[in-house]
Amino acid sequence: RSLLSKVLAAYVLFGWCLVFRCVTQEEVQDKGCVCGHPGIPGDPGHNGTPGRDGRDGLRGDKGGEIGFQGDRGIQGPFGPPGRTGSKGELGVPGTQGEQGGKGEKGDAPVISKSAFSVGLTAQSKLPAVNAPIRFDKIIYNGQNHYNPQTGRFTCSAAGAYFFTYYITVFARNVKVALLKNGAKIIHTTDNYQSSEDQAAGGAVLHLDVGDKVWLQVAGGELFNGLFADEDDDTTFSGQENVPASELELTL
Repeated sequence: RSLLSKVLAAYVLFGWCLVFRCVTQEEVQDKGCVCGHPGIPGDPGHNGTPGRDGRDGLRGDKGGEIGFQGDRGIQGPFGPPGRTGSKGELGVPGTQGEQGGKGEKGDAPVISKSAFSVGLTAQSKLPAVNAPIRFDKIIYNGQNHYNPQTGRFTCSAAGAYFFTYYITVFARNVKVALLKNGAKIIHTTDNYQSSEDQAAGGAVLHLDVGDKVWLQVAGGELFNGLFADEDDDTTFSGQENVPASELELTL
């Protein structure tokens, strides 16, 4: 019912509007102007051109104070090593240091001097006469300057040498000579008297490189009573006492 009332009210209102419009048209016609009915709304117009940029605004207020510095970050990894730089210029020599204290005394230098010591054995006792005695018992021959095959000592360094011999005399007389390059230097004689006896001799000789020294029986087979066994010895020894360089300083 209310809806019908609203529809009837609308028609009544529309009728009044027509009446008002007709009266208005008549008044206008009386004035000599004719007004038509309202037209259909037109299409919207095109967009206008953009306007100009506005003026710069006023400068704003300064910001707040600077904040506190943050914590230090973790150290990053090391980079690859750089290239080697060029060599710098030679620096100024430094001042001379103080003299050091005296060092400890060093060991004395070891100078190997020529030496030998040999003897007879039960197989080489009563040696041949007029020939170098071949001592076949080697007590010391560090430099091998004594040759047991020939019975001769050969000098390898010029200087003063000391030669000695100790003889056990048994069964025969003894007569021996110390020779240098075939020349007799000293003699030793001992007569056998029914028991063991001892004889000895020695000399200091100046030798040059290559000189030879030996001991030999000098009186024939009746004088070769040089004896040796497990309890008795016959020995021949020699050693360099003073090198030639030291001899020249003492002269």
